[in-house]
Amino acid sequence: MNSLADATSQPDVAGRSLWADARRRFFRNKAALLGLGLLIFVVCFAIFGNYIAAWNNSDIDYNVMGDASLSGPSLSNGHYFGVDDLGRDLFARTVQGTQISLLVGIIGSAIAVIVGTVYGAIAGYFGGRVDGVMMRIVDILLAIPYMFVLILLLVMYGRSIGMLFVGVGLISWLEMSRIVRGQTLTLKNRDYVEAARAIGVPPLTIIRRHILPNLVGVVVVFATLLVPLMILTESFISFLGLGVQEPQTSLGALISEGAGTMNYGTLWQLAFPLFFFIITLFGFYFVGDGLRDALDPKER
Repeated sequence: MNSLADATSQPDVAGRSLWADARRRFFRNKAALLGLGLLIFVVCFAIFGNYIAAWNNSDIDYNVMGDASLSGPSLSNGHYFGVDDLGRDLFARTVQGTQISLLVGIIGSAIAVIVGTVYGAIAGYFGGRVDGVMMRIVDILLAIPYMFVLILLLVMYGRSIGMLFVGVGLISWLEMSRIVRGQTLTLKNRDYVEAARAIGVPPLTIIRRHILPNLVGVVVVFATLLVPLMILTESFISFLGLGVQEPQTSLGALISEGAGTMNYGTLWQLAFPLFFFIITLFGFYFVGDGLRDALDPKER
């Protein structure tokens, strides 16, 4: 009798939600935590770097321009990363390059995820002829070299930062749509979706309320892994001279400039932008892998 009373008086053990369980697994992943730390460092550098910089990114220091003995990294003259071949402060330009590369990666990924998720969910839910036509369009677009399309857009409509955002995003939604479409084909046969359909809920409302919320995990993982791909694409375009234009810069443009001056012994012009480029990519890849493992149903 007493044991029964003791059992009933003990507090209930709180259940752990799927998101709480995923969060626990993520924070137990050392590589994911390392990636998260790298991303926090890069974001802080991009946000607060201008407050630390002693020079503006477009200012020219004529005292050190052209003098290799004075143009290297130095705390005394405020050029913490040295200067480029035009005498501009490399620290301030690396801050701006990191900002633009992060913006291209995040905004481009956001555009790709939104377009791809909506397109794939509609194709997967309606199925049949609608699905066939929509997926054949995706197959045709995938057959076209996306880099060629991006270069064509930049040449035709101008090499502006806004067009770079839109161009990178609009050519990257195709794989997202195929992933979402496959998940939607499974979700649309679930009991709660069948019940909503039986009581006359409109298809678009079912997609918005029941399909899309259950795709959050897949979308978040894909978006995290898509950001470094966007940054790599922007860097390649900038390396070709078709990316952001002066006086703006990006990590890809800085790496291109640094590679062109390596023969003059100014390795810092390549080393510092390349360092931030590498740790940014590693950070996103580690976090993306950690999220994928944390949200994997097989691990639950």
